[in-house]
Amino acid sequence: MDISALNWLAIVAATVVTFVVGFVWYNPKVFGTAWMKESGMTEEKAKSGNMGKVFGSAFVMSFILIFNMAMMFGTEIGATDGALYGFLTGFGFVAMGIGVNAMYEQKSFKYIIINGGYWMVSLAISGYILGAWH
Repeated sequence: MDISALNWLAIVAATVVTFVVGFVWYNPKVFGTAWMKESGMTEEKAKSGNMGKVFGSAFVMSFILIFNMAMMFGTEIGATDGALYGFLTGFGFVAMGIGVNAMYEQKSFKYIIINGGYWMVSLAISGYILGAWH
């Protein structure tokens, strides 16, 4: 895949989508409270973190993930295939990787479902954007 053929605006938009989905997904009224319990996160610990570093690093890593998806998908797929491939990337690569690490960390299945589910949804939407916006 020729890197010059990539739609950089689509990659940035799909990266932003991971934050929008995360804002909803990890909201206390959705999965946030359960995630905090399963991950061992407390309000105090969350507030003590360097949020600039957390969000900045998360953005860069999400951008790299979406960039790699765009390179793998190429420019010949449409929105539907993009959504499917994004979901499969989220399920087969990211969620399973989270699951392997979670087993060694002795985290719960619920932890895996919450975090893996977030990536499956985020990458399905991101894949849709990459496929639709050439």
